[in-house]
Amino acid sequence: MGYFNYDHLRFRYEPFPIGYARPIMDESVYKELASTYPERERFVYLEKVGHKFTLSERFNPRQYEDFIATTPVWREFHGWLKSDDFILEVMQTLRAHQIDLGYKKPPSLRKRLLRTFKSVAGWRVGVRQGRLTARFEFSMLPAEGGSVMPHTDSPTKIVTLIISMVDDSEWLPEFGGGTEINRPKNAQMIFNQLNRQASFDEVEMIDVFPFTANQAVVFIKTFNSWHSVRPMTGAGTDALRKTLTINIETT
Repeated sequence: MGYFNYDHLRFRYEPFPIGYARPIMDESVYKELASTYPERERFVYLEKVGHKFTLSERFNPRQYEDFIATTPVWREFHGWLKSDDFILEVMQTLRAHQIDLGYKKPPSLRKRLLRTFKSVAGWRVGVRQGRLTARFEFSMLPAEGGSVMPHTDSPTKIVTLIISMVDDSEWLPEFGGGTEINRPKNAQMIFNQLNRQASFDEVEMIDVFPFTANQAVVFIKTFNSWHSVRPMTGAGTDALRKTLTINIETT
């Protein structure tokens, strides 16, 4: 079963490939996932990237694994995201938008063994690619001051999908929360393959994708894929910008 619908996905290609799709899921499936999003008590605070709470394989993994294991709708969704079929689907979708990252369907076990044998025997077997895997992170930013500092993502990441996980009634446009495309004011900072952070004063906003329900922001990690979430302005509210961040990366 596939979950995402890319029919409405549209890209801009400068300064790096980044696109937006809405709706990204069937409405009933989206509402079921959003309504069973993990409780705030499971999350840990991650100050080093801004003002953010996170739950993932890397941050509070016991709570993450317990939530997935005990929540059937998320367990099924997690299994799909961890499959080769999901990664292949994303790569095919990107190619349809003239973004070919060179990754094809993983070869069968027989072909992998034959390739290994030829390599050992001294045969030329072509360029070796790292294996792609997918993982995801639950992320919550408080509407009152929540933010993610400008950055470009770690070098191992290939593609990122940011999926909103809120109901229409949970979020007001005046809170902000959009994903910004940034460009450093100092040209010496543009190249950022190793993902150093910048302050908001050091970058300008080129464009912003507003935060709304049932949407996806999809982008390619590049040396200049600067992006951020500017500090939000929901003073006096306990609303949360809830998302699912999916990373396809090399291992």
